[in-house]
Amino acid sequence: MSSTLNRASPSSPSAGTIRVAVATGDGGSDGVRDLEGADALAALPALCREPDASVWVDLVTPSADQAQAVGAALALHPLIVEDVLEGNQRAKIETTDGVIHIVLFHLTYDEKVATSELDIVMGPGYLLTVHAATWDPRDSNKLRSGIGPVLRRGPDHLLWALADDIVDGYFPFADRLGDAIDAVQDRVVQKATPEVLEQLFLLKRELIEVRRAVSPVREVFNQLTNRDITLIDEEELVYYRDIYDHIIRLTDELDNYRELASATLDVYLSTINNNLSIIMKRLTGVTVILAGIGAVAGIFGMSEAGTALGGSEAPGFWLVTTITVGIAATAAIVLRRIDWI
Repeated sequence: MSSTLNRASPSSPSAGTIRVAVATGDGGSDGVRDLEGADALAALPALCREPDASVWVDLVTPSADQAQAVGAALALHPLIVEDVLEGNQRAKIETTDGVIHIVLFHLTYDEKVATSELDIVMGPGYLLTVHAATWDPRDSNKLRSGIGPVLRRGPDHLLWALADDIVDGYFPFADRLGDAIDAVQDRVVQKATPEVLEQLFLLKRELIEVRRAVSPVREVFNQLTNRDITLIDEEELVYYRDIYDHIIRLTDELDNYRELASATLDVYLSTINNNLSIIMKRLTGVTVILAGIGAVAGIFGMSEAGTALGGSEAPGFWLVTTITVGIAATAAIVLRRIDWI
């Protein structure tokens, strides 16, 4: 599984996109004002000071200058800005100076599983999201019809909407892995081949990588639902608990799939060993038949078969040959009945 971060180069100050949405009473048709680019950055400090305003700052592949400018406008701790710029984080939650920093991963599939890192920073009255261009949060299920109804309920509700969409997106990957494991199990039972083993190892690697991205999310929402966090309204906790329940179910499924994959590998090895035993039995059966023929030929010697029984040459040869063939046929019949050949 590849990890897609797509953080812009520090030397490209205009490489990313800054979008700001603020829900106030004098917004547009859905109660939301949208700003983008330099205008959004310039208006951001004043927007955050507006009473009862909910501000969403969305950074798409930002440069270092853009991230630092937004961090200064939101008065973020330098460590938060540093983590956002560096990327390559694991799913986590940290609280610094009363500001929550959450890292989640959005999963995509294009021939192989790929992850896209999403940094979420929530402070008083605002939510900051930093992500790659491969994922558009405004196209998520909760925001597709408009961000006004969600954003007006506060940054904590917007955080739930984005996290819920990301977690719901994990289930198709789990289902695909489960179907793939079932298919490999059927192929192992039918015929264990090196191609099947290669596919099984590929599935195990994907399963490990998906679990690596998903499992830490369980602790993230465990802390969000059980810790006293003033930035999250008590009425919103029920929504976060719903995500937590989904994550528990998902991690349990991934654990089951991991056990199934390991069991499938054991079945593959057992099948190979069984096939080897069958081959050895058949080789032993053939050896028994050939040993009988060789024993008769060694005792009589085919060059002396004609006089071996005191008769003429031709009858003696055919008598020894008939006895040899009879012994071989009898051994073959017996071995066939006991399933050795």
